[in-house]
Amino acid sequence: MRPIRVLITGGTFDKEYDEIHGRLFFKDSHLPEMLALGRAELPLEVRTLMMVDSLDMTDADRALIAEQCRATPGDRIVITHGTDTMAETARFVAERVQDKTIVLTGAMVPYKFGSSDGLFNLGSALAFVQTLAAGVYVAMNGRCFAAARVYKDKQTGTFEEEETEGEL
Repeated sequence: MRPIRVLITGGTFDKEYDEIHGRLFFKDSHLPEMLALGRAELPLEVRTLMMVDSLDMTDADRALIAEQCRATPGDRIVITHGTDTMAETARFVAERVQDKTIVLTGAMVPYKFGSSDGLFNLGSALAFVQTLAAGVYVAMNGRCFAAARVYKDKQTGTFEEEETEGEL
């Protein structure tokens, strides 16, 4: 099995809290610590592409993510991403990358806060990327959604799937 490529882009996953100034900021990714804590025994190749809040992510950033996905020799990729524009990035990548299984995931609460959903979401994404057919997906809170139909419900803070015509 080829290693699973993990691309880090920032988001709440990797934010830290500055107690003096009362703000969130980026320092280093928490992913290596999370993988160690989760006792991940998968062959992984981890790369940091950027450390940005997804609200600040541009189409140039998304193009870089898509290019890195295309250039990855393997066909299984997990992307850590901020939740605010994760669905948008998933659709962007899906339009540009085929024949690979790509799963985006993130966290609603920073990992360093201790009550984060990030570790669970990361583990879920790593499991989904090994079992799903080629395509682009979003994995959050134990659920997995196809890129074309996923959205973040701003009222509940959860990810949902858009209904298509004919569905009840």
